[in-house]
Amino acid sequence: MKLSKLAQAGVFLSSATLSFYGFSAQETDLNEVVDAGKKITQSANQSQQRVDRISEQILSKLQQFKNVNKEIDGLNVYNGQMQTQIDNQLNELSQLANSMEQVSVIERQVSPLMARMIDTLAKFVELDVPFLPEERSQRITNLRTAIDRADVSVAEKFRQVLEAYQVEVEYGRTIEAYTGLQNVNGQERDVDFLRIGRVSFVYRTRDGQSMGVWDEGSQSWKPLGAEYRTDLNKALRIARKQLAPDLIVVPVAQNSAE
Repeated sequence: MKLSKLAQAGVFLSSATLSFYGFSAQETDLNEVVDAGKKITQSANQSQQRVDRISEQILSKLQQFKNVNKEIDGLNVYNGQMQTQIDNQLNELSQLANSMEQVSVIERQVSPLMARMIDTLAKFVELDVPFLPEERSQRITNLRTAIDRADVSVAEKFRQVLEAYQVEVEYGRTIEAYTGLQNVNGQERDVDFLRIGRVSFVYRTRDGQSMGVWDEGSQSWKPLGAEYRTDLNKALRIARKQLAPDLIVVPVAQNSAE
């Protein structure tokens, strides 16, 4: 049986309507899938960012860990060096303590030695040619004072004693002229003294009229003749660096035993 045109149109319309509603439902499902995919992608991106941040933090911590290990290694080396230095210093302190004990023993031995050295020096000056008597006597007095002082170290005391000996040794190697007072024929006169080592010790009055030489044997002064006046005047000028060194004739008194 054939449908009428009106019926056919109704059927077509119904089919179209059903097709439209079916398409609309499919489009809605697709949109939901797309939205879900976007959310998944967004969530994945966020997760990847978190993973990247965590990875960077891990790498940073790892680098810090490596740096700390290097510092620890450096500190271990430094501590080893410091320990070696400390051990050496402790060893030096031990040696110093032993040395100080030895110094105490030496100090107890040096003090009486210095006293004997000063006594010997004083006796030597007393028996020696009598030049610069006040200066040499004062030097010995200063030494006796120094060795009794508690605020002067033993080393400094010993240095002063050795220095005094060195000064006396140098007297035997030098030539010297100085002025002073001398008893000449019962009168105190201003004179020029000339010392040539310990070989010759003479004086000349300022007017040049009186001259004398120390006689070691008799421990007294002996007069000099006028024949020595020229050489003595020249020797005094050489000693005062007013003339260049030159050969001179000086009197040397004979020992009384000879």
